[in-house]
Amino acid sequence: MGPIAMSAGAVTVRPRRTVRLPGVYAPQTDSYFLAAALRREGVGPGMDVLDLCTGTGTLAVRAAQLGARVTAVDISRRAVTAARVNASLAKVPVFVHRGDLLAALPGRRFDAVISNPPYVPAPRRTLPRHGPGRAWDAGPDGRALVDRICDAAPAALRSGGLLLMVHSALSRPDESVRRLERAGLSASVSDRLSIPFGPVLRGRLGWLRDSGLLPPGATTEELVIIRARKN
Repeated sequence: MGPIAMSAGAVTVRPRRTVRLPGVYAPQTDSYFLAAALRREGVGPGMDVLDLCTGTGTLAVRAAQLGARVTAVDISRRAVTAARVNASLAKVPVFVHRGDLLAALPGRRFDAVISNPPYVPAPRRTLPRHGPGRAWDAGPDGRALVDRICDAAPAALRSGGLLLMVHSALSRPDESVRRLERAGLSASVSDRLSIPFGPVLRGRLGWLRDSGLLPPGATTEELVIIRARKN
C-alpha cells in the first residue's frame, strides 16, 4: 500500500483545552495529523509510548487517552510545565521529563516512539536556544533534530516497536527513510497532507526558493508521517 493522502479537513483530532506558555509550540495541523494516526497504528492499552519534543503534550495526551502508558520529553522547561498541566486537565497520567531527547531516559525501551520535532529549514546553522524559533527552526536542511531522532530511536524501541514522526517534505523524507533502514528498521512514508504555507514559511519564502528547497510557484507545504518498525 502506498502512502495515504489526506485533506486538511480529514484531520479532526482536537483537544478541548490546551494550555500553552510563551515560546512553546502551539498545536497545529502537524500535531493533529500525527495524533489522528495513533489509533490507526494500534497505539493503546498495554503499550509503553515515548513522546519526544512533546511541546504542550498534545500527542502524549492523545496516546494516554487511547490507554497507553506515556512518557514525554522536552528540553524546554516551559514545555515540560505545559505538558504536565495539559495532562492534568485531560485527567490522564503522563510522566514528563526535561532533557535532550533520549539522553533524558538512558537505557529505557518503549513499544512506540512518537514525535513532532522542530523541522523547518532555517538560514542559521546554530539552533536557537531561546524565543519562539526554538520550537520550529532546525538548521538549513530542517534535519537537525530529525536526524538525531532517526539515529537514536531504534535503540529506544523494543523488538517490534513502532516509530511515528511527522515532518515537512521540505526536510527530505527520503533521508529519514534511508537513515531508519540503515539502522535496521522497516521504514516508509505512511501519510501525506498538503496545507497552505503558515506564517513561518511565508516569512522565509525567498530564502527557501533561493536555497532550492522550494520550487518556484509552490503555494502549499506537504507534511509527511514517517512510519518505521523495528524487526
